[in-house]
Parts: sequence; C-alpha cells; structure tokens
Amino acid sequence: MHEFPIVTVGPFNIELASFIAITISALVTFLVARLAVANLSVDNPSKMQNFLEWVVDFVHNLISSAMPLNRVKPFLSLGMTLIMFIFISNLLGLPFGIVTDTHHAHESIGITEELLEEKGGHVEIAWWKSPTADISVTAGLALIVFVIVHFLGLKLNNKHYLKHYFHPYPIFFPVNIIETISKPVTLALRLFANIYAGEVLIATILMLKWVGIPFLIAWQGFSIFVGGIQAFLFTMLTMVYISQAAIHDEDDHH
Repeated sequence: MHEFPIVTVGPFNIELASFIAITISALVTFLVARLAVANLSVDNPSKMQNFLEWVVDFVHNLISSAMPLNRVKPFLSLGMTLIMFIFISNLLGLPFGIVTDTHHAHESIGITEELLEEKGGHVEIAWWKSPTADISVTAGLALIVFVIVHFLGLKLNNKHYLKHYFHPYPIFFPVNIIETISKPVTLALRLFANIYAGEVLIATILMLKWVGIPFLIAWQGFSIFVGGIQAFLFTMLTMVYISQAAIHDEDDHH
C-alpha cells in the first residue's frame, strides 16, 4: 500500500494528501456554486441554471421530508452546501492517482529510514485521495453538524430540546446522552468507511495492471453512485437531527 506524506505543524500531524484534496474540494464547490448562479435568466435559462433548479428542488424536497414545509427555507443553503461538498469530495479520488516513488528518507514528510527498511528500501508516496476517505475529515464534518444541531436546539427550541433528554422518564437520561453522542460518530464512520473501502479496492485493482482496467472502469462507475448515496444520507440525517433538536410543533408531544 502507498504511504501518505505527513507534515507536523506544532502538535498537529497533517496528512498532505487530505489537506490538498479538501482544499481543492472546497474551491471546486465554490466555483460550481458561483458558476451556477452566474447569468441567471427568466426567459432563457442556461443548462447550468436548469440543473441548479433541479438540485435546489431535490434538496428542498429532501429537507421537507425531515421537517415541516414552512421550516425548510432557513436550512436550504446548509443542505445545498453539504450535499455538494460531500459529493465532490467523494468523487475527487476517482480520476486521479498521484503517486511518486522514493528510495531516500524524507523526514519532513514522515518517510523515515526505519520505514524505508521495512518497505525494502522503496516507498510509494500517494499525494492524492478523496478527502472523505480520511476519518479526520469525516469526523470534522460530523463535529460541525453536531455543533449546529445543538446550537439550534438551544437557540430555537430551548425548553423542549432540554426536556427530551429526560423523555420518557428521567432514568433514561444516560441512554439519551449516549444516543446523542452516537449520532455524529455514526455519521463520520458511515461516510468514511464507504469511501475508504472504495479507494482501497481501486488501489487493489490497479495492482492488476492492464488486466484490471475493465474492473476499474466498472467500479469507478459504481463509486459515483455510492458517492451520491453517501452525500444524500449525510445531508438527510443532518436535517433529521436538526428537526428533532430545533423544531417543535405545539401538537407534537415527542
């Protein structure tokens, strides 16, 4: 397997492949969003505008399935950002495989003499992968969602948000705390496991050289589907959690 270069900055170990990829993911997401809203027209909409309208309707319907229709609008931009960024991040590792070989130690990026000896004096360094194939990235996304959910719960639904920790009886408080903590953990692990497994399989297929080309083409096509499903699930669950924490109707006694 490839080794990923790691740069130490103070107390942090930064994996360059993830850092480069997540930066490019953010830039691509911004550029796609910016291009989609450029030159909007009522009379003669472009193909990009029509696609944008479809995406907006799709995300709107997704959110409305998790909360009352009249509460959707404030969360539409969050849903659009999440589904676009995660989908783009999931796919970035598919078309590229930037790998270099080295026979020398590079302490600055974590390639030590001990590692070289362990690898037989030859190390392949991977400079690129899908950001979501890194658990620290998916954990970061899940942590952001966790903070947003509980901030909105405390801000918009203070009374019922705090009350639900003791529902249906106060003795269930520890169980409800465990459930609350498990939500971001499962969000992070589900996204990471699916994308990481796909990239491991791609790396394995590449070892087959030209024999693996048909399998690689087939798997990359399937990976686009998996990447879309994972972006959908992450966004959908985020909206469900926001609805549970921040939205309360007087006729809802849960």
